[in-house]
Amino acid sequence: MPRFMGFVRMEEGIGTPPQALFDAMDVHIGERAAAGVFLDGGGLYGTEDAVNFVVRQGEISQHDGPYAEAKEVIGGWSIMQYDTVEEAVADQRKFAELHAKYWPEVTVISTLRQISTGPEAPGD
Repeated sequence: MPRFMGFVRMEEGIGTPPQALFDAMDVHIGERAAAGVFLDGGGLYGTEDAVNFVVRQGEISQHDGPYAEAKEVIGGWSIMQYDTVEEAVADQRKFAELHAKYWPEVTVISTLRQISTGPEAPGD
């Protein structure tokens, strides 16, 4: 079964999502976990404690947060598995719809990417 990573990006420092979104996500994730689709995931804190390692021309430098230039950050992630790419895309849309319904004032980008297991093309 192909595995996928889903994640949401949003503006840094927009605050905590409303409780109604947390409640809806608990139901959504619980249903998918029971069906064996949701494997792992969670929310992420802001970049104030983040650490980036930048590799440039063979040299590594460490940069600690917060990052003033960060306008958009990853707010959460999940690992899921589906029988088909089409099922994964349809379910990611449902996930995005929860944000549209329960936190409409915030712009959220909900992304789905297939996890590579080697050199084959996505969907193989």
